[in-house]
Amino acid sequence: MGKLTAIAIKNAPAGRMQDGDGLFLDRTAKGGRWTFRYQFMGKRRDMGLGSYPAISLSQARQIRDKWRNVINEGNDPVDVRKTEQEAIKAERDKLDPTFQEMTETVLESIKARLRGEGTRGRWLSPFTVHLWPAIGSKRISTLAAHDFRDALKPIWHTKHPTAEKAFQRARLVLREAQLMGYDVNPIIVDQAVRMLGHVNHVVTPTPSTPWAEIPALYERLPETNAGQCLRFMILTLVRLDGCTGITLDEVDEDEAVWTVPADRVKGVEGKVTDFRVPLSRAAMALIADQARFHDGTLFAGLRGGAITDRALEVCLDKLKEKGRPHGFRSSFRTWVQDVDACSWEVSETVLGHKIGNKVERSYARSDLLERRRTVMEAWADHVTGTNVATVTKLRG
Repeated sequence: MGKLTAIAIKNAPAGRMQDGDGLFLDRTAKGGRWTFRYQFMGKRRDMGLGSYPAISLSQARQIRDKWRNVINEGNDPVDVRKTEQEAIKAERDKLDPTFQEMTETVLESIKARLRGEGTRGRWLSPFTVHLWPAIGSKRISTLAAHDFRDALKPIWHTKHPTAEKAFQRARLVLREAQLMGYDVNPIIVDQAVRMLGHVNHVVTPTPSTPWAEIPALYERLPETNAGQCLRFMILTLVRLDGCTGITLDEVDEDEAVWTVPADRVKGVEGKVTDFRVPLSRAAMALIADQARFHDGTLFAGLRGGAITDRALEVCLDKLKEKGRPHGFRSSFRTWVQDVDACSWEVSETVLGHKIGNKVERSYARSDLLERRRTVMEAWADHVTGTNVATVTKLRG
């Protein structure tokens, strides 16, 4: 059989046609498919060269000849082409990564300024739950406003705070990507927000136990790690991460002071410091009691390590208590207001809040430890029922 011609191919019926030197055309009614058949190291292989008529006869011959030269050089055409394609893909990924890849790159670049390098605040959670399943595999150069709109439309009204967090972090990713030189426009995230429209979201404060009911709750809490941890949170008014991770070596028993490490203090990475907490007699007694059973983390979970926030909530749920652990801080703050227990600056420092502006704080460097100790002892008296009937006014 002679070599093929363009006219012969055009007029040929469906079927396999051979041009010679391993070049075949599998003709169909509307086109066809070019194949290069060759042998390499004793094995026959078929290599697709593309479709007809997109690739003409002369082009197919040129492609075949290229791969025949590869064989003459001692290489397998299929393996060489795979390597070339992987190199092209790697270059494309480098210049135009997927949204998920770009998010991971940005997190790597900013994690030094995030608490726990992004793990503590579950920085990736909005991406893994809501964004990546919908658009994580899309190239960032192809992203459009409707992609973000469609991804978060299901939770825009029902879980608006979560949706807002997702948009804010997506905007950050695209802004950082643009600064890195990638072909992307961060404004598409803002356009998506406009498409979704305004939401009248009312922030619901964390439920808190009225301060007058705190002594009864304190008494009802069980003698379990969860119950003891909740008691400790009530007595110290330190946030969840600080209390659940406490170890005995953080406590100065002689001074009755607990130093919460900076990595468990709320704030921006690099701008928080260790926080000293004056411990009341009740708090010291609770620590001593827990230390009898735990030589590491004082409030350990069932599987070791620190107890979880869920375990604390379950404990309160079993008591049918609507207040939440973080709400104890509000209970204290309301108690201070109602009984005029101490000055505003002392009560705010008890809660670990910053007082004054940056300049004022640069001069006023005291952490008011002893003034806080007085009010914390009075609060402990109220909590434990020692001084329920009469609250002594303490002016810090």
